[in-house]
Amino acid sequence: MTALRSRRRHGYIALGLTAVAALALAGCAEGGGDSGDSGSVEGETVEIAGGITGSEAENLQKTFEQFEKDTGITVNYTGDKGFEGNIVTKVAGGSAPDIAIVPQPGLFRSLVDTGEVKKAPADVEANVDQYWSETWKKIGTVDDTFYAAPMLANLKGYVYYSPKSFAEWGVEIPTTWDELITLTDTIREKTGTTPWCAGFSSEAASGWPGTDWVEDLVLRQAGPDVYDSWADGDTPFTDPDIEAAFDSVGEILLNPDYVNAGFGDVKSINSTAFGDPIAAAVANGTCALTHQASFLTANFLTAQTADGQTPTVAPDGDVYAFILPGPEAGELAVEGGGELVTAFSDDAATQAVLEFMSTPEFADARVKLGGAISANTGADPTLASSEFLTEAMKIVQDPNTVFRFDASDLMPATVGSGSFWRGMVDWIDGKPTPQVLEDIQAGYQD
Repeated sequence: MTALRSRRRHGYIALGLTAVAALALAGCAEGGGDSGDSGSVEGETVEIAGGITGSEAENLQKTFEQFEKDTGITVNYTGDKGFEGNIVTKVAGGSAPDIAIVPQPGLFRSLVDTGEVKKAPADVEANVDQYWSETWKKIGTVDDTFYAAPMLANLKGYVYYSPKSFAEWGVEIPTTWDELITLTDTIREKTGTTPWCAGFSSEAASGWPGTDWVEDLVLRQAGPDVYDSWADGDTPFTDPDIEAAFDSVGEILLNPDYVNAGFGDVKSINSTAFGDPIAAAVANGTCALTHQASFLTANFLTAQTADGQTPTVAPDGDVYAFILPGPEAGELAVEGGGELVTAFSDDAATQAVLEFMSTPEFADARVKLGGAISANTGADPTLASSEFLTEAMKIVQDPNTVFRFDASDLMPATVGSGSFWRGMVDWIDGKPTPQVLEDIQAGYQD
């Protein structure tokens, strides 16, 4: 166990942050607590902006409580549902926050292009080198300059189901794609209903849940090299490997015998909110299977089972999840996402906050509050709020896991959050796959 981990056992923070606190106290001693004294951060305020809202924003703010006590720095987090659409304009217009929590690498690169993003402090880079894989560091690097540390993580490609229902039907978790299709047919035969439910609607913009399906299948079927080439824009959407992934997803999402349980027909996927299937369908038994990321487990806190109870998330409980399988059993190639902590100020207080957010202490504090995981290898996965999230966190921390960042987030915004999202909506509405692929690829010309 490292000295850092030992200090965590006693509730202390990392050495660098302790030094910041010492500077604050020294400033008070020498200057009567004036926050303007040289070397003092006590009394300083750091403003953080991001797209995280609601209860998740409240938990994020709580994560800084001990840090604020230790350093005398006040951290104010402001969540904005329109963050992704207006942060570049704010930064370019001189209204940047001290720190922005950026959910998409494409948006992060756009911010770097403004020339306002500060290079990450040396202590932050050292923490990332120690606690994250090279894949994660690469996301925060532009033109060989490291700007941004990762914050939290989410693991995509889960299929949520009811273990109690599986036991009742006498079925097991599939280990291959063919077994998944067989499972779907079996559930339909036993229940007489469509097994799957899905929702592509979102307040920000619809269609993105469909991109996760496609990304899973590209990674599972074509492999990480093709996935990387596709995410980089070198393999076009019209490539046979990408079309094959769409065809596989279509076996489920375009099949009226398989979807959309509890909500309508295939086209109802576009009008169904992405969180509704997990909260209103799987938990109460209306729907047997739905595909979504690990972060959606937070919806179980407000969901109810058929008898009005909060669902138990466990392998033998009301709801659990398995990784969407690929062609072969035993291979673990997953995609996911996470946020980048991007700074527009390099003052001492901001640098102290940046350092803290790159430590296992920050990850532990946030994970312990529930509904979140981190890929920080120094963080403790047993602090996660459920057995499911503990397992997910171990997967993203495991150096043997083939992990790739969400491809649509890596693509230029005109494609990743533009033509790709729109293309998924058009596809569900019935536009032929070849035309959809051409339309998505055209986003590179915008």
